[in-house]
Amino acid sequence: MPGFRRTVRIPEFDGITFHEVHARTVLNSVRGQGMLPFRWTVNPYRGCSHGCTYCFARRTHEYLEFDSGADFDTQVVVKVNAVEVLRGQLRSGLRTGRWRREHVAMGTNTDPYQRAEGRYRLMPGIISALAESGTPLSILTKGTVLTRDLPLLAEAAGTVEVGLSVSIALLDRETQRHLEPGTPSPAARLRLVRNIRDAGLSCGVLVAPVLPLLTDSTERLDAILGAVAEAGATSATVFPLHLRPGSREWFARWLAEHHPGLVEPYRELYRAGSYVTARYRQQLRDRVRPLLAKHGFDRESAPRWPEKGELPDGGAALRPEREQLRLL
Repeated sequence: MPGFRRTVRIPEFDGITFHEVHARTVLNSVRGQGMLPFRWTVNPYRGCSHGCTYCFARRTHEYLEFDSGADFDTQVVVKVNAVEVLRGQLRSGLRTGRWRREHVAMGTNTDPYQRAEGRYRLMPGIISALAESGTPLSILTKGTVLTRDLPLLAEAAGTVEVGLSVSIALLDRETQRHLEPGTPSPAARLRLVRNIRDAGLSCGVLVAPVLPLLTDSTERLDAILGAVAEAGATSATVFPLHLRPGSREWFARWLAEHHPGLVEPYRELYRAGSYVTARYRQQLRDRVRPLLAKHGFDRESAPRWPEKGELPDGGAALRPEREQLRLL
């Protein structure tokens, strides 16, 4: 299989298989980028041990001939040569004038600071390569492993624009264990926000996804926005759940097991497809707007994403990267 290096199973990562590959490219253009605030991404990993039941990127694993359910959570592809390839792409692009130092986003598909990063340590080299080439970068993560790289990110911010965002969907620990079994706790992610701010860096929080009829009450939203504000976040943005093929089926199974009474209401809310009804989106906006103001968040200063999807992938980042890795 092209690019395959070896398969690794490690005792401290029980139940997870790592497939180490040599990628041909790492800096990837995003198709349909007109909808997005970035045109380029770097994704050192495919698949994610966070195991988020609702993850919008699940279907991307099918391009690797894995399934979008358990395989996405347990079969993680690692581009072990990511730093070397990225440096080569940047050098070549700068030499020929094809690389114009455009914003590069990370965490738009799978999390670059999932547990595997503690072992493979790809992100320090990626951050350094981008900063040294004068390329602005942003990272969206749920992973507290990012704390390790805060000195490097602070140094990079002295030469290029660095944007950091932490995803925190809910505060309830029990619900989080069921929905996001491989992620750091909400409390740990709030500490990550504080650590980022203590390092002198801005930090936005994505309160996403909001789960209709589960985590969307005024009381729950008020509590999480209050906690985010107390942690020092510089912006907060709220998005409702969307359910693309792949994630839709996996989430539906979870919903039927844990909240069978909500199966029919969800069918109605998502009757048009991946996106919740326009009526619900407006109701959520109306609920959230005064809460953002209450906790000191200026909605206009928060990250702006496409209106239709109300999520940062905008529908484009889910398509396969320009390089195709075949595993099996």
